[in-house]
Amino acid sequence: MARAALLLAALSTLVAAAAAGGDAPPGKIAVVGAGIGGSAVAHFLQQHFGPRVQIDVFEKGTVGGRLATISVNKQHYESGAASFHSLSLHMQDFVRLLGLRHRREVVGRSAIFGGAHLVLEETDWYLLNLFRLWWHYGIGFLRLQMWVEEVMEKFMRIYKYQAHGYAFSGVEELLYSLGEATFINMTQRSVAESLLQVGVTQRFIDDVVSAVLRASYGQSAAMPAFAGAMSLAGAQGSLWSVEGGNKLVCSGLLRLTKANVIHATVTSVTLHSKEGKALYEVGYETEQRHSSDFYDIVVIASPLHLDNSSSNLTFQGFTPPIDDLQAAYQPTVVSLVHGYLNSSYFGFPDPKLFPFASILTTDFPSFFSTLDNICPVNISANFRRKQPQEAAVWRVQSPKPLLRTQLKTLFRSYYSVQTAEWQAHPLYGSRRTLPSFALHDQLFHLSALEWAASSVEVMAVAAKNVALLAYNRWYQDLDKIDQKDLMHKVKTEL
Repeated sequence: MARAALLLAALSTLVAAAAAGGDAPPGKIAVVGAGIGGSAVAHFLQQHFGPRVQIDVFEKGTVGGRLATISVNKQHYESGAASFHSLSLHMQDFVRLLGLRHRREVVGRSAIFGGAHLVLEETDWYLLNLFRLWWHYGIGFLRLQMWVEEVMEKFMRIYKYQAHGYAFSGVEELLYSLGEATFINMTQRSVAESLLQVGVTQRFIDDVVSAVLRASYGQSAAMPAFAGAMSLAGAQGSLWSVEGGNKLVCSGLLRLTKANVIHATVTSVTLHSKEGKALYEVGYETEQRHSSDFYDIVVIASPLHLDNSSSNLTFQGFTPPIDDLQAAYQPTVVSLVHGYLNSSYFGFPDPKLFPFASILTTDFPSFFSTLDNICPVNISANFRRKQPQEAAVWRVQSPKPLLRTQLKTLFRSYYSVQTAEWQAHPLYGSRRTLPSFALHDQLFHLSALEWAASSVEVMAVAAKNVALLAYNRWYQDLDKIDQKDLMHKVKTEL
């Protein structure tokens, strides 16, 4: 009996020590932003900490963020991120988990417009497309493909690291674990410089690479090579989207998580202390009043723009102060135009002979970057894409809202124009250093990874990293944070 009593006493001491060391799960977690980053991190946090943790998600706008739709003639069309790459493994997992379906693909041909004429036209024959690329640009396109594949092969290591529970406190640490100094250097040198070094011609960069980067980032080949490589990877291989709208992933994850969505603007995060541990007071404003609540963990999952109301978010009581988060973002205007295309502008006086569903542009003309004949988010079995002589819904991406004269340049006539303006991606080159995910003990900035590359899947990768970082820090599992030579460690764990 005495021995049993001693064992019980020792066990109770261990339990008390474990609780004092933070082994009790967090009570409340705050996530600021309900886009793909916020909804994914809420899902991953619950996955790691368990279903009992309360997760409050603050969103001042609509759930989905940059995954959004616009209604035209009672049909819904993507106005944000339109598609995902086949290698977007987290997004693929979300779709399976939520019981969603891939949207049926409606094939269409593409071309690149140089301002005076089409510099490259896609055909229906794969071998002919390859021959045209070779004829115009030599083997530069093969060298580009090899360069992109090498980058992606290394980047895909992140999924294996995350599956084994490893996390990184900063973007530089994450990139170094994947591609060592090569990836770090790629954030500091341009796409053009990197491609010229591997034997891609300047003409191919000007005609093709620039068009892809304008379509995805609204920026030029002077942007950093790592972000450019991720963008160019998205232009190769198969793309997919979600039946019913890509934003269903965000709302579905929040519903699955049973997160408490609070429609409010977060104005402040203030550091307090409770029993020697950090406690964060989140101040927020609704239409009715100003309120605040306390959280064990806080994740900032929305970009902090220099020219956006989210820049009103202040951090109080931190030493050293947190004041280097706001940064410049590249604005993108998406215009959904229901009307008749002016095919003459692209060199086709007879609209019936215009064969393209998508037009990318080089640096000229500068007033728009892409033009797409788009399909609704719900596609019936008998759906067909509108013919060029018919009124269709076209999606135009531009750096600024289109003027009436510019609309008249692109369209013979139109019934309606609806726009959405996004602070879509970081303005690369406006920040010199790669930011950190960890702002304080349990305060995290998810959008930090956008400064290496920006896409929906990149935000999902960042969400998984932040959830793991919070979990490993909470339970003081420091061997899972910022580890070197992870490829060797992961192999030995198998």
